[in-house]
Amino acid sequence: MPLPLDLLRHRVATAHARQDYIAGDGTSEERKRAHQLTGRTVRPAAVLILLVSRADGADWDIVLTQRTAHLHDHAGQISFPGGRKDDDDADLVATALREANEEIGADASKIEVLGALPSYVTVTAYDVTPVVAITDAQRFVCDPFEVADVFHVPLSHALDEANWRRDSFLRAGLRREYWALPFRERYVWGATAGMLRTFKTMLGDAK
Repeated sequence: MPLPLDLLRHRVATAHARQDYIAGDGTSEERKRAHQLTGRTVRPAAVLILLVSRADGADWDIVLTQRTAHLHDHAGQISFPGGRKDDDDADLVATALREANEEIGADASKIEVLGALPSYVTVTAYDVTPVVAITDAQRFVCDPFEVADVFHVPLSHALDEANWRRDSFLRAGLRREYWALPFRERYVWGATAGMLRTFKTMLGDAK
């Protein structure tokens, strides 16, 4: 059975201030201070965690994108639609909706925003607000400059602990661990997996 919409609304509504939901190395404030100590400016950004309701009612699908290989940041990686806040954006919800429209042609008039998760500070010095929203099925069209592909991952796949892994890599002689969520031929990791892990924890633990 899919997660009931009323329960989804309630749990998203209670999530934004819960720093204990954040998956990753330290809190967002700790990561922000670490960037500031090295002189990096942390910039506001937003992504859209867009859940598409299936026609058969069996599950929700999470919309994810694969970035094109030539981009400066996160080339070829899997991400949510989103990006940094523009001066003309009214708020971070507007940022998430604008970026989703630019990247995959998401129609904001068909999207209902439920709320936001705690912000996630990335290694590239963005303070990312994940905006959670729902929509009925709509056709997505990739911006060929930024997005190589758009695809769906069932929410039930992300909520199943058996599908998650702790992987690692070496950087400057130190081993760093991170969350990963493989799905078929896709490998979701990094900030996207971290935010999905936060979402999973919130859906499982929020009261």
